[in-house]
Amino acid sequence: MVETTRAADWNVMDFNNRDRLLAAIRDEADEFFTIAGKPENWEAPTASGHWQVRDIVAHITDVTEGYLEGFEMARTGQDPPAPPGLAAMADLADRNALALRDHSQQDLLNRLEGGFRKLMSIFEGLGADDWMGLLVHHKYLGPVPSFIFPTFQLVDYGVHNWDIREGLGMPNGIPGPVGDFLAPAMFSVWQGTLDAQRLGGQEIRIGIRVTGRNPGLYKVTANPEGLTYEPADESNLDAPAVIEFDPGSLVLTAYDRIHGGTAYGDREMIDRFRTAFFSI
Repeated sequence: MVETTRAADWNVMDFNNRDRLLAAIRDEADEFFTIAGKPENWEAPTASGHWQVRDIVAHITDVTEGYLEGFEMARTGQDPPAPPGLAAMADLADRNALALRDHSQQDLLNRLEGGFRKLMSIFEGLGADDWMGLLVHHKYLGPVPSFIFPTFQLVDYGVHNWDIREGLGMPNGIPGPVGDFLAPAMFSVWQGTLDAQRLGGQEIRIGIRVTGRNPGLYKVTANPEGLTYEPADESNLDAPAVIEFDPGSLVLTAYDRIHGGTAYGDREMIDRFRTAFFSI
């Protein structure tokens, strides 16, 4: 039976949903460790560019250890280094992942599982005031509220599970909890990955309609000064084009895995929107 819930139950910013979010992370991590732990899969290709399964394991090891360092800095009051920003993320993450290729499958998986357990223990210890009020240093973004880290951990395992399954030719898709929790956060991903130079000095106005258990209609405006978004309804959308996404397709599109969504309206505006972002 499909679980009946309210849209509010899938809001990552609401501390009341912490345990539901952590359960979704555990489900994805369990599947990840099962698939990545098979020796025959270790050097298999994935849908994450040139990375093999072992490189995705290395990447999540790198980001997990970065998350742990951020919480340690917050705990001890250390001054964090200046973040390089999302534009540098793809190159730096690639270098960090490939640097771990000399580790054995078992050693790297043990290292990742140990980091995962420590991180989940930290998440479980976050209180209501910490969820939005505790600022923790993120390697690429700088100080962000602590709820960002379990949200990104769901991205780490949910999206990369899709990458691995796709590369292995397995039945594939984004599970409901992953898509429903992450869909609203994809607007922030678009904010961070907008390449203003690709706009050619012009403005984009577009509606994004999201289905699923956390549905909504949003007006998105992108121009050389950045990208903004706000909830809308049909009466005040004021946009020449709309793209409708199911939650999983929105997540995979925002992370440049697929070019998804059903488009209505101004084709040129839609094409300009789809090509306005860099990959991370």
